[in-house]
Amino acid sequence: MAATILLVEDDPNLAETLAYALELRGYTVLRAEEGWAALRLAQEAQPHLVLLDWMLPGLDGLEVCRRLRQRGFQAPILMLTARDAEVDRVRGLEEGADDYITKPFSMRELMARIHAHLRRAQRTAAEPSPVDAQRLVFDDLVIDVPRHQVTLAGRPLALKPKEFDLLLFLARHPGRVLSRALILERVWGWEFHGGSRTVDVHIRWLREKIEPDPAHPRRIVTVRGVGYRFEG
Repeated sequence: MAATILLVEDDPNLAETLAYALELRGYTVLRAEEGWAALRLAQEAQPHLVLLDWMLPGLDGLEVCRRLRQRGFQAPILMLTARDAEVDRVRGLEEGADDYITKPFSMRELMARIHAHLRRAQRTAAEPSPVDAQRLVFDDLVIDVPRHQVTLAGRPLALKPKEFDLLLFLARHPGRVLSRALILERVWGWEFHGGSRTVDVHIRWLREKIEPDPAHPRRIVTVRGVGYRFEG
């Protein structure tokens, strides 16, 4: 069955071009021109991927992304943006975007990234989770995988989607030194081009939420020149 892609773009010429290119490759395309319509369509149709422009009338793409993740939407979200500053890329990732591509972009590169994200999402969904990996416990830190929830001393933590994915990956390899490159590949996917700084930023956010003293972390330890080690 063809994957369904929700295309959210208010530029009619670009939207038409993208829709044609996607349909030519066998995808089913749903279209929205503004943020509120995008939210409604995403919830009703549950597309396999969302291609989301940052600058939209009414509700901008960043807010659409944030609200979708708050409502439990799990499919990949790729943001199209003319913003290429690091702070903007980090903001997009913080709100739950899986990837971004800066305008103007190569249609070939965009299609390759879409294909890679869909393939990765399909592979992840098809992999059965072992019973002993459903609930990871490290003293007062508990990761409930099916419920996508983390608690610390019995208190639920508000983690962004990528923060949860990163913590889960670290927690599944306790005591092992994980390089930034490996973390990027396993958590963000090889097709992500944000750089290792993305890992450092998310590690900092995680430490602020799970460490008693983020300035002197004991759960997520830095291994200088290599990466990070999860001590639990």
